Amino acid sequence: MGVIAMHSASSGLKALNTRLDVIANNLANVNTEGFKASRANFEDLLYIERAQPGVENNNGDQRPTGLYVGLGVKVSGTQQDFTQGAPIPSDSPLDLMIEGRGFFQVAVQDDLGAGGVAYTRAGNFVLNAEGEIVLANSDGRRLEPGIRIPDDATSVGIDASGRVYVMQPGDAEPQEVGQIELAIFVNPAGLKQVGQNLWVESAASGPPIVGEPSTENFGAIRNNMLEGSNVDPARELIELIRTQRAFEMNSQSIRAADETLRAVTQLRQ
Repeated sequence: MGVIAMHSASSGLKALNTRLDVIANNLANVNTEGFKASRANFEDLLYIERAQPGVENNNGDQRPTGLYVGLGVKVSGTQQDFTQGAPIPSDSPLDLMIEGRGFFQVAVQDDLGAGGVAYTRAGNFVLNAEGEIVLANSDGRRLEPGIRIPDDATSVGIDASGRVYVMQPGDAEPQEVGQIELAIFVNPAGLKQVGQNLWVESAASGPPIVGEPSTENFGAIRNNMLEGSNVDPARELIELIRTQRAFEMNSQSIRAADETLRAVTQLRQ
C-alpha cells in the first residue's frame, strides 16, 4: 500500500542526496588542475512479483504482462569522466600538460598506493630544496622516476617526448638530465581517488602500463601548459536543477503516501 511508496520515495531522496554531493564536489573543483568530473549512476532495487508474465489461465490464454512493484533506487557507483581538460597557458617551464592518454607518476607512502606510486593529471610541478621535480600540492609528491635539476642550471626545457634538458654555464648545447614516463590503464575509471589530485591503482583499473610520452598509446607532453578541470559548469548547474526537481517530486510522493495511510486509518473510525 502506501508503505511501499513511502520506502521507494525515501530511497530516491537518499540517492538524490548522494547525486547532489557529487555535483557539489564537481562545482567546487571547477578550477582544480587536472580534475576529472564524476557522475552518480543509479540502479533500481528488487521487485515484488505479484503476477508472472506468460502464465496461462483456465481458457489457455497467456498473461501478456507481469505485475511487478519496485522497491526504489540506489546509487550504483560514481563514474569519472576522463575527457581532456582545457589547456591553460603558463609562464613556468615546469608546468606540464599531457595531450592524450596517460598519467604522471608520483611517489607516495606504500600504504596509500601500490608500490608507493600514485597517478595524476595535474602537471603543476616545481623544484624542492634538493632540486627534484615535485608536484606543487600540499605534500610535494616527487615525480617518478626522480629527476634532479642541477643547482647551476640557467634554464629548463622539456620536449614532447618527456626528455628534460637544462642549460648550464659554459655549455653550448642543452644537456639531458632525465626522462619523464607516463602510465596508462586499461580501465582508468576504476582508479581509486585519494585526494590531492591523485589516483591509485585498484583491482578494477588493472596494473599500470608505463612508457615514454609520444609513443604508441601514450600522450605527448606540452610544457608551459596546464590541463584545467574538465567540469562543465553549465551542465553541472542544469543537473543541479534536475536533482532539485526530482527531490521535490520524491518528497511529494512521501506526502501522498502519508495522506493515503491516514485515510486508511480513518476508515475504522
